[in-house]
Amino acid sequence: MSTATVSYPTAGQRARASASNGSPALLSLVALIAIFAITATLQPGILSVPGLTLMLMSSVPLVLAAQAQMIIMSVGDIDLSVGYLVGLVTVIAATLFIDAPLLALGTIVGIVAIYAVIAYVVQRRGVPSIILTLGMSFVWLGIGLQIRPTPGGATPDWLSVISTWRPTWFPAPVIFIIAATVLGWYVTRRARIGTRMRALGSQAPTLEKAGVSLAGTRITAYVIAAVFMILAGLMLASQTWSGDINAASEYTLMTIAAVILGGGTFAGGRALPIGTTLGAVTLGLITVLLSLINLPSSLQSAAQGVIVIAVLAGRIITERFAR
Repeated sequence: MSTATVSYPTAGQRARASASNGSPALLSLVALIAIFAITATLQPGILSVPGLTLMLMSSVPLVLAAQAQMIIMSVGDIDLSVGYLVGLVTVIAATLFIDAPLLALGTIVGIVAIYAVIAYVVQRRGVPSIILTLGMSFVWLGIGLQIRPTPGGATPDWLSVISTWRPTWFPAPVIFIIAATVLGWYVTRRARIGTRMRALGSQAPTLEKAGVSLAGTRITAYVIAAVFMILAGLMLASQTWSGDINAASEYTLMTIAAVILGGGTFAGGRALPIGTTLGAVTLGLITVLLSLINLPSSLQSAAQGVIVIAVLAGRIITERFAR
């Protein structure tokens, strides 16, 4: 009688598996902790509820926009209109929501419908998403300038109260960031549509053979992403109490960087909401840190890019070790 031998993974194999699955988010977390520690050393006052609130508030709309970009990238596309769309929503919130609320709601619904059309064209006509969304960025810019040529306006009271909510026991931005992450996690990791979106980005022929509509999946992904971007714009408007089409112009590249920092890929098939959030918050804290050290604004973008490249280099090294 022979006895079957059960083979268990070695410690090295377990370490490599853990690194392969969790290294992107882990690296973002390490970078986030390091930047936070440096910032706290330079400004100890942030180690309080009001201090954390001020430091993290600007990261909330960026996290929402990054979750939107993550969804788009999970199906293998890239949205180059994120920044101006978020800016357009701030303009709508600070102008139309007060002057013409029904028109504002209609415009918001129209944005979602346009994203559905974009997804359909990308899927059915084979037009690259980069080209379509780049063109749409100019459309959003033109509409925003038509509604409000210069920054200004005022947000409705129900929207402004979001940014003024200050619980004494916990930083409000952390609650918003967690809520955005949980929502992104549920959509991409728990809901059935999340599985289909990732499959569309990595194994589209297999998904089609299973009888799933590729066009329907892409349209759903774009619509959900549009909702996240609208939420990002509303959150940003609640913080600035005004509308500005250029308020989030840097979000386009920052959201792509946040997704990549969090473990995403340009090829699609991967959605890591927690890693994306860590990447977005890290980018937000970098901006705060560079401001604290009084680095000239002309050099801040360069310094931010160097830090991002350093983190990405660490990710490449870790993934090579994991393989």
